[in-house]
Amino acid sequence: MEIDVFTLFPQWFSWFVEQRHVRRALELGHRFEAIDLRATTPLRAGQVDDTPYGGGAGMVIRVDVVEAALRARYGIDPLKLPRKRRVIALAPSGRQFDDALADELAQEPALTLLCGRYEGFDERVHEHLASDVLSIGPYVLSGGELPAMVVADAVLRKLPGVLGDEESAREESFSSALEGAPEYPHYTRPAEWRGFRVPDVLLSGHHQRIREWRLARSRERAVTRYSGRRAQPRGGPAESPGRDRRPHDA
Repeated sequence: MEIDVFTLFPQWFSWFVEQRHVRRALELGHRFEAIDLRATTPLRAGQVDDTPYGGGAGMVIRVDVVEAALRARYGIDPLKLPRKRRVIALAPSGRQFDDALADELAQEPALTLLCGRYEGFDERVHEHLASDVLSIGPYVLSGGELPAMVVADAVLRKLPGVLGDEESAREESFSSALEGAPEYPHYTRPAEWRGFRVPDVLLSGHHQRIREWRLARSRERAVTRYSGRRAQPRGGPAESPGRDRRPHDA
């Protein structure tokens, strides 16, 4: 896997590449590089943006600046690039990124991530230089750098050997093993804390019952947490000694 990130702030990614799983990906031969959009701008004094046609606040990153950066990196006409590799512009208006798309992108040999800033990219970047426009959620950030890290992180950790324990990636939130639902609750020692016990089924050693419990809790979370409703706690140490506050705990 080869990931190139085009950004006005390549220094943001110095921290990212030092994270353990990213370092592991690099050790396995995968590549990650942050590329400065200013380095190849055809404009004077490092200019990369301009005022929007039609008026309005903010500045827009120019299409010719992105074109120059892509041409310098890949040596071909950038209009042809989306036919050769996934070129992803990060923008709030894009398709919402999810685990299924992370799985899809993890099968690609190479990704190019374009980080917007200010009012984002000239729309012609989305229309003609990108194969995809992605958003990480219905909110606005100061730029595409954090979304690029989110996408790269989600993709890299799906590559074989990156996490070390393949089982860790198999049963995660939104994975096919959990039918696309959020991951089940996790507990560790102590088995009882201030009157709240770990669900008995997890201490039973009965693997089939544990699997069934986990899948049921995962489905329950899909209904409660991600529908905007919250599961109502039941009981407590005074009302129900030795019981977890979560409903249906065994």
